[in-house]
Amino acid sequence: MTEWKPLSLHVPEPPGRPGGRPDFSRLAIPQAGQVRRPPVDVAAHDIYDLAYSIIRVLNRQGEAVGPWNPGLDADALKDGLRAMMKTRAFDARMMTAQRQGKTSFYMQCTGEEAIACAFRTVLEPGDMNFPTYRQQGLLIAQGWPLVDLMCQIFSNEKDRLRGRQLPVLY
Repeated sequence: MTEWKPLSLHVPEPPGRPGGRPDFSRLAIPQAGQVRRPPVDVAAHDIYDLAYSIIRVLNRQGEAVGPWNPGLDADALKDGLRAMMKTRAFDARMMTAQRQGKTSFYMQCTGEEAIACAFRTVLEPGDMNFPTYRQQGLLIAQGWPLVDLMCQIFSNEKDRLRGRQLPVLY
């Protein structure tokens, strides 16, 4: 017969508490511009180390430095910020409409605006993209009419897909 040992539970002390000052000293955070930028056509096994690092582009003064600096001019930065802010406002309104029962389905992209808007900026005019949920920023940064996006979400008669697609799979 098996002899049973008493159950035990160990709950470790968390490294930080709400309202307290967090301690990140255990993390190795490289300086801005310190992490190498590989060529676009690099083999996956050659960039394994980058998955375990933090790529910092901005220094403490908020300036882009190092090999990851895209070198964008002020107008491009303003356009990107405008697209991200418009995406955030659109997202908030559509989420409110979903909570009010005006649409059957909506998935927020809050916190993911930058990735979609930045991705769009590197595409050439005429390049195809296939946005899915949480990528409203792709179409907004492209200048897609917000009314068309809303009609697709609401699946109304002006929806280009005529309601035959799950909302937010533009």
